[in-house]
Amino acid sequence: MNPHGLPRTYEVKTYGCQMNVHDSERLTGLLETAGYVAAPEGEQADVVVFNTCAVRENADNKLYGNLSHLAPVKAANPDLQIAVGGCLAQKDRETITTRAPYVDVVFGTHNIGSLPALLDRARSQDEAQVEILESLEVFPSTLPTKRDSAYAAWVSVSVGCNNTCTFCIVPALRGKEKDRRPGEILAEIQALVADGVSEITLLGQNVNAYGVEFGDRQAFSKLLRACGDIEGLERVRFTSPHPAEFTDDVIEAMAETPSVMPQLHMPLQSGSDKVLKDMRRSYRSKKFLGIIERVRAAMPDAAITTDIIVGFPGETEEDFLATMDVVRQSRFSGAFTFQYSKRPGTPAADLPDQVSPEVVKDRYGRLVDLVNEIAWEENQRLVGRSVELMVSEGEGRKDAETLRLSGRGPDNRLVHFAAPDDTLGQVRPGDNVTVEITHAAPHHLVADRVIAVRRTRSGDAWEARTRDPAASGVTLGMPTIGVPAPLPDAPACR
Repeated sequence: MNPHGLPRTYEVKTYGCQMNVHDSERLTGLLETAGYVAAPEGEQADVVVFNTCAVRENADNKLYGNLSHLAPVKAANPDLQIAVGGCLAQKDRETITTRAPYVDVVFGTHNIGSLPALLDRARSQDEAQVEILESLEVFPSTLPTKRDSAYAAWVSVSVGCNNTCTFCIVPALRGKEKDRRPGEILAEIQALVADGVSEITLLGQNVNAYGVEFGDRQAFSKLLRACGDIEGLERVRFTSPHPAEFTDDVIEAMAETPSVMPQLHMPLQSGSDKVLKDMRRSYRSKKFLGIIERVRAAMPDAAITTDIIVGFPGETEEDFLATMDVVRQSRFSGAFTFQYSKRPGTPAADLPDQVSPEVVKDRYGRLVDLVNEIAWEENQRLVGRSVELMVSEGEGRKDAETLRLSGRGPDNRLVHFAAPDDTLGQVRPGDNVTVEITHAAPHHLVADRVIAVRRTRSGDAWEARTRDPAASGVTLGMPTIGVPAPLPDAPACR
């Protein structure tokens, strides 16, 4: 209870990849199970939790900047508690309370389940609690969860990564890959579908390596096919695969399983074989382009997105032009592009021939221009086509002013569409609409005509949650054996 005798309120601030977003759903579920309630919009929470990222540029500066804003609030209200978790907490465990001594709790990626107990201990002992485990205590999916969406859900198939990319600190912070058993994953998905979810995204730091821990190299393609047998599950996506382990059986499973969407996020990082070697990426540009070619042969309308780093140490103009060439050949529908910056603790931070910021900025601008040009051309090919969208919530930032709604096509492209007329019926997030694409931009499409509306169980679930937010509740992570218990864009850390 807070000083007013009311339940203590919380706010969770999330930075970084989809894995962090999913972890924050776990943190929210843990806090609500422990009796906390979400802080009303615009009100200062009694507990503020930062779920941090150590991969994105200036991650530490952003954290400490946000913490500094809370320092005077904490000084005025000592009952306020501040907790820092996630990848940056795992990495900087010894410096967070030194730089921000008013932080009450620091916890790592392997023990998010400890948060409520650590908050209680910090209050009772009146001192900061720092608990960082070096290995996973329990698989996160066993923890209580409050999911952000009524109609779409993340499902973790694995945590950790066995790769050793020189620019990436994730393996050091998330540990070696740990795989869930297929039965556990499918039971969770079945429970989600029973609760109204119709789209799931399978999550893993290296999702297509799934099965390595129990020795089945085709485990991921089998999992995709098994998802296709779940009645009521309309859309299956996954992120993020690694080109080195992306095999033809996965392409076949995607093409042959109707509920697996024709969309692929395939991190390139660089088109230069020399830079890929320096990055310790165990594939070369020829292999990458071969994967793209085989995916398009099996699914001609597949939309392929990627991650690219510009200015990796030792990158020459020739190396950069090789990346531009692969981008032209791959015809990506979009790309997350990054200017290389040193990450302390990674091998690349100590490599010679660091590229000057001016050169990096110039190359980055040229790459973004090319990516946008190609994405726009690819989107223009869709004008005049009919597309079935799942209506989404909160994705159209200008929907209120344009009087439009927004949704995602099977290929995950974002489409802003005109509200249907009354004869077709009202639509809710989670419902499906068929639209005709009338306009293309580099990062979205527009549809001025709605052809059909299909109200769905997911729309019903969204409506029920909106009507009674408390009814959505918190679900236990792992369904029981026999009868499963009822149980949302950023790039991945690749």
